[in-house]
Amino acid sequence: MRGFWAVFYREILIYRRRLVRMLASMSVSPVLYMVAFVYAMGHELTINGRPYADFLVPGLVAMSAMIQSFSIAGEINISRFYWYTFEEFQAAPLSALAYVVGEVMAGMVKAVAGVGIILTISALFGVALSYNPLFWLALVLECFTFASLAVCLAMLVRSHADQGLLINFVITPMAFLSGTFFPVERFPDWVQKVVGIIPLTHASNALRLASYGLMPPMTPYLVLTCSGALFFILAWLFVTQARD
Repeated sequence: MRGFWAVFYREILIYRRRLVRMLASMSVSPVLYMVAFVYAMGHELTINGRPYADFLVPGLVAMSAMIQSFSIAGEINISRFYWYTFEEFQAAPLSALAYVVGEVMAGMVKAVAGVGIILTISALFGVALSYNPLFWLALVLECFTFASLAVCLAMLVRSHADQGLLINFVITPMAFLSGTFFPVERFPDWVQKVVGIIPLTHASNALRLASYGLMPPMTPYLVLTCSGALFFILAWLFVTQARD
């Protein structure tokens, strides 16, 4: 475990060099969503008696946390197929566990930065929600889950071009079917059962209820914890196999 800091610090140095561009790119989508869904659709639109903006912002937080956490997969694949730094990590006296911990932590940091931008932009648009400890707990668990999934799947792709397949078949469906933009209760029953097993659905539910100042059930936190632990263990095993 002693070497995880080197992996984490390397990713942070990369983020620091790209900081301005990274923050600018993270700001574009939230602004467009807020303009399109709040201003263009009107303030009179409500869901469950609350303004649509109150429903939208927690969904954007959940979606952004997933996307930014998962983006560490792209960084890993670049290091594997272009920079070959992954091979240097393999040759170094660095355990597979330390490598996974470092990459997961880097993904979580990037996700929290993206969420900070969304909360700032939403405040500028006049959205006032409760960002209490239960909100942040759900966020941390979600970031851990999808950063672990990113490391896991990054070890399975055979080329950098396959990264697009992960986005198309894993991230995009979850982003639009997990209660980010509209309640999952409006889906047919069979679709609700399918999206009910997706971690993002539980993250959106927990974040939204906590931001409303309500007490979320324990189920979303348990699902995120168990799925995150499963993905982390798989990532550890896959990195170990890659070293072999």
